Order: sequence, then C-alpha cells, then structure tokens
Amino acid sequence: MTWIILGIVAVLVIVVIWIYNSLVQARLKVKNAWSQIDVQLQRRFDLIPNLVDTVKGYMKHEEKVLTNIAELRTAWANATTVTEKAGLENALSESLKTIMAVSENYPELKANQNFSELQEELRNTENKISYARQFYNDSVTMYNEKLQMFPSNVIASMFQFKEEPLFNVESEEVKKNVKVNFNN
Repeated sequence: MTWIILGIVAVLVIVVIWIYNSLVQARLKVKNAWSQIDVQLQRRFDLIPNLVDTVKGYMKHEEKVLTNIAELRTAWANATTVTEKAGLENALSESLKTIMAVSENYPELKANQNFSELQEELRNTENKISYARQFYNDSVTMYNEKLQMFPSNVIASMFQFKEEPLFNVESEEVKKNVKVNFNN
C-alpha cells in the first residue's frame, strides 16, 4: 500500500513539474515574441527620420512631423508596457500615413531613388511588424489559455503566473483616412 501511495505522489509531483515547466516555457515564448515586435518597431523608428529627411524639401510642415516623430521615439524608449507601446505605435502609424500622403502629391519625390529605397525598407519592416504582432498575440493566447484551463490553472495560481495583454493596435483613429492640409 505504501508503494502505491508513493507512486501516486511521485506521479503527481511529475505532473506538477511538467505543468509548471510548460507554463514557464509559454511565458518565455511570449517574452521572446514581444522582443521581436520591439526590434521591428525600433527598426521602424530608426528608418522614419531618414524618410522625413528625404521628404523635407517637398514638405512645408516637415518640422511638425519630425518633431512628432522625435517625441514618439523618446516616449517609445520610456514606455514599459505592451499597452503603452501599442498606443505609441498607433501615433507613429499616423505620422507615416502623413508622410506617404505627401509623397503622393510630388511625382519628383516618388521618383527619388533614396525615397523609393526607404519606402521599400519601411514596407518590408511593416510586414515584419505585422507578422511579429500576430506571433505575439498567438503566443499570448496560448499562454493565457493555459492559465485558465484545468489543471494548469491550479499550478499557475499557486506560482502566481499572470495573464499577458494582447497587442491591440487597431483603433478608430487608425482606421480613418489621413487628411493632409497644405495651407498651414
């Protein structure tokens, strides 16, 4: 009888260890996925000033856009949560839309090779960001599911695992068309 009880206890300990390790693994996957978003967004923040410099000669209000981007970069460096960074990502997307809308009005700018190359790099970076966001949200969803499903929810609460937020970028403001006013 003692061996049976010891066997059951051993199986339970192994199950707890396995569940705990799978939770740690899922949490690390979420952190890795977030760092991939962070890397791509930083790349975008690094590309945009070059794009703005190329556009400067054509834009009457480039200082406002450049100042806004500089402020966003500073805020990005100081942001610590996914929610803060998602909000900054929304604001940066608005600035990018403004730059791209201005470029549509200047055929000689669109023909500029430097501008075209930067635009292509930015497009590639946007695709990578989109993929990284999807991967992050998939990782967070799997992790959060484990935190809520039995029996891993018991182990998660014992070891104080916390849910992670999804990276939500879409807001009503982002969905609107950009209006560029050249009269300012």
